[in-house]
Formats: sequence, structure tokens, C-alpha cells
Amino acid sequence: MEITRHFTVTTTVVHKNKVLLHFHKSLKKWLPIGGHIGRDELPEVAALREAKEEAGLDIELYQSGESYETTGDRNLILPSHIMLQNINEYHQHIDFVFYATAKAFDLKPVKGETENLKWFSKEEIEKLDAPENVKVRALEALSILSS
Repeated sequence: MEITRHFTVTTTVVHKNKVLLHFHKSLKKWLPIGGHIGRDELPEVAALREAKEEAGLDIELYQSGESYETTGDRNLILPSHIMLQNINEYHQHIDFVFYATAKAFDLKPVKGETENLKWFSKEEIEKLDAPENVKVRALEALSILSS
């Protein structure tokens, strides 16, 4: 059987000294916001869209690497990580992992999106029952972006 792959984005959002996670209703886990990248959609645009849909937040994506301009080309925002995730034995996600900041704690998810969103401190993340990669990335984002 053939393995299918989809492109996805995950964005760990930081405001002050807290990181935003949502409780995924079907996976029953705390995860960063994110979702599938639409056809012909740039990863950075998908990350901004998902933050708006899932949390009602306008975010600023963190540029993880150096940016330089060349004639006729446009630099994209580099994700902090790109991961290959096994969803099941026949399906994988190629996940562009972004870190971002928000200007406020106010959450206004679009109707139909999860309302189980929470801002976590470093201490709460360390104790949280969440996948190890979620905790590692949340702590890394906090160390880079906390104010």
C-alpha cells in the first residue's frame, strides 16, 4: 500500500511568559494550534490563517534563520523545524513548525473550532501530560520569545 503525505503547519504561540496550546478533541492531547496547508497556500500564510481560525489571534511569526533578498525572488519565513510525523502506517504529515508571538491573551476561536484553549507557564508545561515533542517545542519557544 502506498503512503500518502500531507503538508501541515503547527504554530507554538507565546505571549509574555506563556505558551498557547489547545486540547485536541479527537486525539485527546494538548497540542499547538495548526492544520493542513491548503492547495497553493504558502506555509507561513497557513500558519497565520490557522492562528486566526483556531484562536482568533493575529500573530507575528518568528524568523528562525537569516533572511536575505535576491533579485526576483522572495524570502519565505523559515520554520523553526520541519518534521515528518507518522499519522498511521499509510499516512504522514510533513509539518512546518513555526514559533510566533501574540499581542494579547484574548482568545476568540472561529465558531466550530475548539474552545479548549489555554495559556501555560513554563512550570505548567514541564508538568503537563502532553507528547514529548510538544513540551520540548513549547519550552524552546518560551526560551526564545518570552518577554
